[in-house]
Amino acid sequence: MQALKQIHTQPDPYAPFLLSQAIQLGNLVFVSGQAAIGDDGEIVGKGDFDRQAEQAFKNLDRVLRAAGTSLGGVVKVTIFLTSMANFPKIVELRRKWFSAPYPADTIVEVSGLYSPDAMIEIEAIAVGPGDAR
Repeated sequence: MQALKQIHTQPDPYAPFLLSQAIQLGNLVFVSGQAAIGDDGEIVGKGDFDRQAEQAFKNLDRVLRAAGTSLGGVVKVTIFLTSMANFPKIVELRRKWFSAPYPADTIVEVSGLYSPDAMIEIEAIAVGPGDAR
């Protein structure tokens, strides 16, 4: 059986929640939901979806790099939104942060995330080092 490798970022705002930023198993990287958490552990852009989305994608990029891969290695994302009113912005975000072939994607509206101020959270599965697109 292959060993699980825990992926950390510095700082790691998720450590107080007793979860891993990501886990690598073989050549796959499973990334925990990335929200608009700043280095101080606080939500960036309270009430501002665009700022939160930007920070969430930056956090996704950072944890993927810590795992030795990149956004180009993402094969599947799940994006959680607290309002589908922001759905049209997701297409532009995909264009900005990903490139063809675009990852498989599921978007879900939820009644709430880990904080009442959080508006978006992104989880991902990526291929690891050496296997990115």
